[in-house]
Amino acid sequence: MPVPTSPRPRRRPRKLLALLLLPLLPLAAGCERAPADGRFDAQPATPSPSCLVHQAEPPGTRYRDTASSDGPAVLEMMRYYTANGAKPYCDGHPPTAVDQQWTRLYTELGGGPGHVAG
Repeated sequence: MPVPTSPRPRRRPRKLLALLLLPLLPLAAGCERAPADGRFDAQPATPSPSCLVHQAEPPGTRYRDTASSDGPAVLEMMRYYTANGAKPYCDGHPPTAVDQQWTRLYTELGGGPGHVAG
């Protein structure tokens, strides 16, 4: 004898849910970090870059403040400079004042001075 089954609950289409939530994404992204919190550009599209890009923002609290630091972001910056920091800049220009703030932070956090351009 077959076991009676209850009717399946109606599911709302996922696309509809996505469309309803899409306008909220900018708000959620804004909660991730303050706009001027110094995002580091580790050239994620180029895993082994042949040259460095200049940093657009100085290091922010996510890198400097031990109470609110972002561990994965700090480790990404440290890994990037350890592997690539002594390479020349892609535009052929010397490091900017912002670039120097990042390399100074790298050495303050224990990175070897030989891993970054002078």
